[in-house]
Amino acid sequence: MKATLRTLFICLSLLLAACSATAFHVGNNFDLQAFSNKVVRGTTSQAEVRSWLGAPSSTGVRVETDGARLEEWTYYFASGTLSNLSGTELKSLQIKYDPRGIVQGYNWSIPAH
Repeated sequence: MKATLRTLFICLSLLLAACSATAFHVGNNFDLQAFSNKVVRGTTSQAEVRSWLGAPSSTGVRVETDGARLEEWTYYFASGTLSNLSGTELKSLQIKYDPRGIVQGYNWSIPAH
């Protein structure tokens, strides 16, 4: 019984150690600078954005304060290790399109370093 508990303890310790160093990756990485250099508000289409960034992580509808309904695509990316969450890379990009599928605006967020 004592050997079984000791073996169980060792296995659990190894499992926890392995998990704490586990790397994670969420979403697809994208280059915010390259996007902002290419995009032109009122001109760039959804097809162009998709060719640059791929499929969005999520889509939805945004209702502006004036009642206008704009399609919104969201891209996000996170990468790091469980043992060092403060070193995690996080970024998101939200793009708003008019009913014709033309970029009307966008915003992004990245953590301050």
